[in-house]
Amino acid sequence: MTKMVIKGGGVQLTRPFVLEFTSGDWIFEEGDLGTEMYIVQSGKVEVLQRIRGEEKRLAVLEKGDFFGEMAILEGLPRGASVRALEAVRVVEVNGSTFGQMLVDNPEIAVRMMRKLSRRLRNADELLRGMSDPGSTVADPPEGATQAERRVARQYLLNEASGEKFFLSADRETTVGRTDPVTNITPDIDLTAVDPERSTSRRHAVIHRRGNKFYLTEEIGTTNGTFIGTTRLQTSAPLEIEDGYRLRFGLVELSFCAAN
Repeated sequence: MTKMVIKGGGVQLTRPFVLEFTSGDWIFEEGDLGTEMYIVQSGKVEVLQRIRGEEKRLAVLEKGDFFGEMAILEGLPRGASVRALEAVRVVEVNGSTFGQMLVDNPEIAVRMMRKLSRRLRNADELLRGMSDPGSTVADPPEGATQAERRVARQYLLNEASGEKFFLSADRETTVGRTDPVTNITPDIDLTAVDPERSTSRRHAVIHRRGNKFYLTEEIGTTNGTFIGTTRLQTSAPLEIEDGYRLRFGLVELSFCAAN
């Protein structure tokens, strides 16, 4: 257990600890009391819950994801179990540190609400699938492997370099640059094509809704997000179509939506 300080994005955590687990280790189990949440620094964990007497996997979380936040928000026993799928390093955040994070950087709360909303959708789809075995889910589960996510053929093309940045097959694809402090990488990492570092760490999100796609600028983004010459307003999604020219800071890309 190592005390550490993380600085970045206006956040300074003064008393978190880095914990290490090996494959198969339980980080906590359903029903445990807890006053901490965790942020995955490396590796993967699975979230499990007993549903109708059977243990079901709700999600697989990896670098940058968080879990255990309900113990801080509600003060109730753990509603699910979390187990390491491989060697894992997590940052432990207690209640006081969590409160300070929100004071120093309110956008963390917005991102957390978005993640919680996404998890609720995934859990709802899982429950509907259990009640109707014949039903199908259009999107891969949150725990899908990178190869499974890359079945989506939509991508962003950087014409200057010829590099293609494929969208995740999940409903959301984050766009930005790798954070060297936390080592968190977005789904589309523009670091290699952004020598001026004009793109924010978490700059924008591309949302997929059926066959339609929407671009949203994230809170705290600098240098702007553009569709053609139109600058997006923060948190106000605009639809994008095949061939649209997008710009994240100084990085220009074309959206290719053909399947």
